[in-house]
Amino acid sequence: MKSGLSDLMTIGIPAILFGMLALGMMVHRELGPFVGLTPEGKWLLTVALGMGILAFVLKLGVAQLLVQSPENTIDRLTHTDFLHQARADSDKGDFLNPAPNRPRQYVWATLPTTAPEPADNPGTLAKIALGKHLFNEKQLSGDASLSCASCHDLYEKAGSDARRTAIGIANQVGARNVPTIWNAAFQSVLFWDGRVPSLEAQAKGPILNPIEMGMSTPAEAERRLNADPTYRARFALAFGEGQAITFERIVQAIAAYERTLITADTPYDRYVRGESTALNQAQLRGMALFEAVGCVLCHRGPNFSDASLLDGETPLRFFPANPTPYDEKYKLLTESGERGVWRVPSLRNVALTGPWLHNGSVDKLDEVVRIMASAQLGRSTQLMTWLNKDSALDKVDRSPLSDRDIHDIVAFLESLSSDGLRKKMAPTTP
Repeated sequence: MKSGLSDLMTIGIPAILFGMLALGMMVHRELGPFVGLTPEGKWLLTVALGMGILAFVLKLGVAQLLVQSPENTIDRLTHTDFLHQARADSDKGDFLNPAPNRPRQYVWATLPTTAPEPADNPGTLAKIALGKHLFNEKQLSGDASLSCASCHDLYEKAGSDARRTAIGIANQVGARNVPTIWNAAFQSVLFWDGRVPSLEAQAKGPILNPIEMGMSTPAEAERRLNADPTYRARFALAFGEGQAITFERIVQAIAAYERTLITADTPYDRYVRGESTALNQAQLRGMALFEAVGCVLCHRGPNFSDASLLDGETPLRFFPANPTPYDEKYKLLTESGERGVWRVPSLRNVALTGPWLHNGSVDKLDEVVRIMASAQLGRSTQLMTWLNKDSALDKVDRSPLSDRDIHDIVAFLESLSSDGLRKKMAPTTP
C-alpha cells in the first residue's frame, strides 16, 4: 500500500501542477476574454475550477488507497462501525460475508505438539507442575468452592463444562458458554469477545470476576497461598528462591500449564500426516465440503480458527452476519439486541464440547452447521446467476446445504476430536 501511495504522489503531483497551469492559461487567454470577465473575475473562475480539479484528484487518491488496502474485516473497523454497516447491508437485502476473501489454494495442516510461549514466561517443568496445582486450587475462589477446573473439566467434559452457560460462585449463572481450554494456547485472543491477548491475561479474569470465582482482590489470593508452606516451596522451585508469591506469578504458572494442553492426536491429524485410512468416506466428503462452501474462510489453519497464533489474520467476526429465523429461535443477538462481534473459536474437539455458540443455545452439532451456513455463508436462498460485462455467466451458489451435506460436514468435525479425549470420555461399563 505504501508503494502504491508513493507512485500515486510521484505521478499525481506533477500532473496536478501541469493541469492547474493549463487551466489558468485557458481561463485568462480564452474563456475570460470570450465572456468579457474582469481580471478579478478571471482569477475567481480559475480558483473555482481549480478547487473542482483538486476535489476530483482527492477522490481518486482515496479510491486508490481503498483498492490497495486489505479487506475491511473486524480488526480494521470499530465494532460500532461494523454493526452500522451490517445493518445497512441487511436493510438493502444484501448478503454480508464477514470473512476476508482468500482466493489462494487452501493447504491443510496438522497441529504442532508444542505451543508458542512468551519470552517472559518460559514453561519450565517446575512452573508447569505448579500451574497444574493452581488450575485445580479452590483457594483461588472467594468461598474456596471453585477452581479453574470446575468450569474447564479436562477429561469428562473435554475442557469445558457441558452447560449452556457457566455456573459461578454462589450458583450465579453467567451469560456465556464456557470455551474449552484444550488448544487455547494457540489462540491469539481469549474470551468470546477476544478482549485479552494472552493466557496470562485470561487467567486473571475468572479468578477476580464476582460472578465466576469471586476472589476479592489479587492480594487476597497471594495471602492465601503464602499461608501454605507447600505453595511457598513450589513457587521457590518454579521462580527461584526468595521470589515472592505474587498474583502475576500465579497466572504465569497457570498459563504455563495451559500451554501443555494440546490435542494433536485426531483422525484428521493422522490423515494429513499420511495415514490414508484415518478418515472414512463421509468424513472425506465433509472435508471437501468444509473447504468448498467456505468454512475455511473463518475456521482455517491447524487450529481451525482465524484467531490462531499460528497463521491467524482476523480473529474477530460479526455473528450472525445475516438475519435468519435462527436469530430469534436461539437468541443469537446480544443482550442489547445487537449482532455480536465474537472471536473465531477453534473447532478442535468441537463434537465433544456441546452445547454450542456463545450462549450455549444449540445442543445439536448438525443444527450449528445449518446456522453457520445460513447466517455466515448465506446458504439460505438459491443459486444466483447473472451475465457480467463480458457476457460470461457469473454465479453464486447460496442454496441451502442438503441433509447429506450437513451429515458429512458433521462427520468431518467429529474427526477433529482427540483420540485420547474420546477414550477418557467414553462411559465405563459396570
